[in-house]
Amino acid sequence: MNIRSSITQSIFLFLSLLIASQIYSYYAVFNYALMPSLQQFNKILGHEINLMLDGSVKDNHLSLDAPQRQRVLEQLGVTIHSEDSPEAEGYQHGVSIDLMSEEMSEDLGTPTEVRMALGKDSYVLWVKIENLPGQLIRIPLSELHEGDFAPLFRNSIIMAFVIVVGGWAFIRWQNRPLTALEKAAKQVGHGEFPPALPERGATEIRSVTRSFNQMAQGIQALEEDRALLMAGISHDLRTPLTRIRLATEMMSPEDSYLAEGIISDTEECNEIISQFMDYLKPVNLDSFEAVDLNSIAEDVGSAEAMAIEGDVICDLTPNLVSAKGSPIAIKRALTNLVVNAVRYGNGWVKISSGVTADRKMVWLSVEDNGPGIPASEVNKVFEPFTRGDQARGSEGTGLGLAIVKRIVSQHHGAVAATNRSEGGLKMQISFPSVPKKKGS
Repeated sequence: MNIRSSITQSIFLFLSLLIASQIYSYYAVFNYALMPSLQQFNKILGHEINLMLDGSVKDNHLSLDAPQRQRVLEQLGVTIHSEDSPEAEGYQHGVSIDLMSEEMSEDLGTPTEVRMALGKDSYVLWVKIENLPGQLIRIPLSELHEGDFAPLFRNSIIMAFVIVVGGWAFIRWQNRPLTALEKAAKQVGHGEFPPALPERGATEIRSVTRSFNQMAQGIQALEEDRALLMAGISHDLRTPLTRIRLATEMMSPEDSYLAEGIISDTEECNEIISQFMDYLKPVNLDSFEAVDLNSIAEDVGSAEAMAIEGDVICDLTPNLVSAKGSPIAIKRALTNLVVNAVRYGNGWVKISSGVTADRKMVWLSVEDNGPGIPASEVNKVFEPFTRGDQARGSEGTGLGLAIVKRIVSQHHGAVAATNRSEGGLKMQISFPSVPKKKGS
């Protein structure tokens, strides 16, 4: 449970308000209902004890010889006990009630202590009057049982539970548009363009959703215009470059030293254009399929080993689960990493593969033993037009690793760069794995 989430905070607010409401309800009921009733009961009880004591106290001893008085007390269940009697143990374990003691003392005109204890069948009031030393009056509250409070607490807990669950369900329902908005915003962040969200929910949420839809449409239109612009620029630039190369190849042998330089420059210009186009190229999510990363790693390793006439070590995990994505895009990302490692790796490159402990992500890593990158520059190497520290050289267009990051991001994966303890750099790219079907 995230304490910063709207649902959690709203539930805590509901719970706090519910507790405050319950406390106030108990306070109001106690002060405006129970307290007046208790005071009235205390006065009636005081008058009954006064009536019982009237003419019955002789030599500080209570005598109940009158048949009528005895009959009334028997019907009320009132009994008199000595402080030393076994029955008087209830008085010793009783809880003193200060309010009743004070009012009883005032009604009887003598200091009186009232205690309440739990008897076998009901609650019992014990009254100790100073004018009657050594004697206790026992008054059973036959209509007040311990079990009478159980429904009150049970119903209060049930009501609190119903309110909290109802509030949680209501807030969850209210936050559904926000959850959809969050998901759509992440898709836009990955370069995807989901369909317009339905405008529903509270007025404020409708307004936010409407604004988001307008923003997403604007970004999509901007992306389409940018792709169209780059395609036009690519076509318009490559046409004269092609003519220049053709013209250069037809130059006389005496000018071959100039032709080689011009051809090299045109090839570099074409490579720069290709890098820009690859960086802007979107990934079609509908074309995603199960991809064998080990097979891609072997192909890229073999191709680069032939190019550099050296060895590219492949340390691949056998029976690796498949990744979900575009094989062409993933191969391009790995190729860029390997080319970068070959360029700065001092002749040693290692490609590894593996899967995370929860088997949700499959990864490929490329290591080299070059000079590495300063810690302050590690997080910047995936930005466009960044080529790291000068120790790594200054070749390339500065878009190779940016293309890697863009491809991985479009696949909802992760990319990381760390310096190896043995020296050199380690680049790791991770892609979501294809979940296994049940029963397979």
